[in-house]
Order: sequence, then C-alpha cells, then structure tokens
Amino acid sequence: MAERKVTVVNETGLHARPAAALVQFVKNIPGDVELIKDGKVANAKSIFNVMSLGISKGMDIIVRVTGDNDEAHVDEIVEFISGLSD
Repeated sequence: MAERKVTVVNETGLHARPAAALVQFVKNIPGDVELIKDGKVANAKSIFNVMSLGISKGMDIIVRVTGDNDEAHVDEIVEFISGLSD
C-alpha cells in the first residue's frame, strides 16, 4: 500500500469533468485506488464516490493505492491530479 498527499489545484476541484477524467485514468490500474478527504474514503474508480467527497480547489486529499507497483501508480495519479484543468 502506498499513500501520497496532493493539493487539488484545478479551479473546479474534482467535480464533473475532472472527476470523470480521473476515474478514466485510474480504471486500468490494478488493485484498489482510493481518495481520502477528512477521513472519508472513496473508491477512485467510481465517479459517484469521487464526487461524493466534494473536493474543491485548494483541498488536500490523500491518494492510496493497494496492489502491484503501488508506489509507481500513486505517483502517476498524484501527477495527474496536479495537472488537471477544466
């Protein structure tokens, strides 16, 4: 299991289009991919779960990956989130 904290810099946070892009990005990553905000854990492969966290610009979230190559995958996801724009 690997975890990293990332600050969401996208203007609209992880709502609608950016959340959908994230779900598409992580769906082929083997194992579990979770986002954690304020202790609430969501499956990052589910658009409904991601949007239920209500992640806005400037919020810190934790990305957790469990599975093969978890360190490499968590780094890829953090980089993707950091580069999201509308």
